[in-house]
Amino acid sequence: MLLVTALVIILHPGLEWSQPLLLGLGAHVLLLGACAIVPWERLPVRAVLVIPILDCLAIGLTREAADEYLAVLGFLLVFPVVWLSASRYRVQVVVAVLATILSAVLPPIILGTGFDNADYIRVVLLPVILGAIAGTTYAAFNVISLQRRSLEQRETEVRELLAGSQGREQLLGAVLDAVSVAVCTVDLQGRTILTNHQYSSLAQAVPKNALAENSSETVYGRDRESPLASEQTPRSRAARGEAFTDELIWTGSGTSQRAYSATCRLIKDPSGNRSGAVMAFADVTALVEALAVKDQFVASVSHELRTPLTSILGYLTLAMDEDLAPDLEDYLTVISRNAERLLGLVDDLLATATDALHTNPRPADLAEVLTHSLEAARPRARAAGIALKLDLEPGLNLTGTFDPDRIRQAIDNLISNAIKYTSDGGTVIASACATEEHLSCHITDTGIGMTEEERSQAFTRFFRAANAHSSTVPGAGLGLPITKSIIENHNGTITISSIPGKGTSVALTLPRTTTAAPSTQSTP
Repeated sequence: MLLVTALVIILHPGLEWSQPLLLGLGAHVLLLGACAIVPWERLPVRAVLVIPILDCLAIGLTREAADEYLAVLGFLLVFPVVWLSASRYRVQVVVAVLATILSAVLPPIILGTGFDNADYIRVVLLPVILGAIAGTTYAAFNVISLQRRSLEQRETEVRELLAGSQGREQLLGAVLDAVSVAVCTVDLQGRTILTNHQYSSLAQAVPKNALAENSSETVYGRDRESPLASEQTPRSRAARGEAFTDELIWTGSGTSQRAYSATCRLIKDPSGNRSGAVMAFADVTALVEALAVKDQFVASVSHELRTPLTSILGYLTLAMDEDLAPDLEDYLTVISRNAERLLGLVDDLLATATDALHTNPRPADLAEVLTHSLEAARPRARAAGIALKLDLEPGLNLTGTFDPDRIRQAIDNLISNAIKYTSDGGTVIASACATEEHLSCHITDTGIGMTEEERSQAFTRFFRAANAHSSTVPGAGLGLPITKSIIENHNGTITISSIPGKGTSVALTLPRTTTAAPSTQSTP
């Protein structure tokens, strides 16, 4: 209104400043003062609506009191109309339309100027146009309000998620720092994403540590001498998406070599795609060295025991060739049988201690090996009241390249265990199958079975299940570890499935073509 007044004075000095015009301008000044002075926050929320309604009347009065040059003042009605309509209450849109009608109807009545045709047109069109503006403003305001509320809700959710994420990150950091192994998380390119305190300490203690990213140090295999190719290092294998457990590696050289047990687990995103991997490194140098000392001790003791046992068996054979009394011959037979059992145990100890499980692959038939093993075990099975069965499809080709003597030793161990842990009236079944690339053999019994914890330790040397300790079943816990070493030396696999009280099934899988593998090394 100040701008209108200034323009009128400058451009239309002949305008008559009538009392109604001054009254209209005064009304604007009063309304402006009311907006600044009245403490609206103390009044009801809707009380503030009186200002835009009175604004409409003041605009109508000013426009009616001025001449045709100030007809443009009618556009000022947009401001109070928009202010009223920018609300989530529909009633304010109705109030805005009524206020525009009053701004067109009341001033002519108040001033006594009457209505002409132009006034009637204004009375009709002005509310329609401003009503459309009010409706559009109301709709736009509510859309914007809805979007704002949605954004505020999302912002709240994001903040909550961020707070939760920060809490989980702190928890994860605390958990990682609490474990005693070095942990490193890598992305698909093998780049480090996250490490724990132990891994950082390891990198600081050994600046060029072979486990670190972009290290030029050499990583050695389990024999401490053969360098691993760059694509076979734990980090490279993790980046390729290869999971592994307790892989023994060596770093450093000379007396400063350190042994680590490396484990890797893959990370997947919600859609199931691989997004990285977590590696864990446990320093097992002291454990490996202790095992080496233990193995050396066992080997020495086993070797010292083997020599006198061989001599005892030799002299027993000579003695039993003589004409002896029946009772004395029975005594010597018992002594010979137990001496042979003790010699077999010593041989097993010596084999596991020195890893002397060399293989000599050659063309052989797995069906023939199974048949011989079963025939050798039939007397023991018959004496224990156990049915021994061979399940082979007629004409099945089970020929391949492997060491038949070692594989028979492995199968003998499995059949012997099956007979030991199966009660009278049970059944032991040996079966086999083949593909173009692999040979498989299953030894299944109906014995006492194993728990999940016992299965996880079944291949640990000298381990025996609790029910084996509590029973009279003999054994030293070396059969399965030796069998596993034999199969792994053939680049094969061995797995156990078992249900306590119902039986156990051991599966051997061999490649049809096997090359001689290096002797199995001691593992922690």
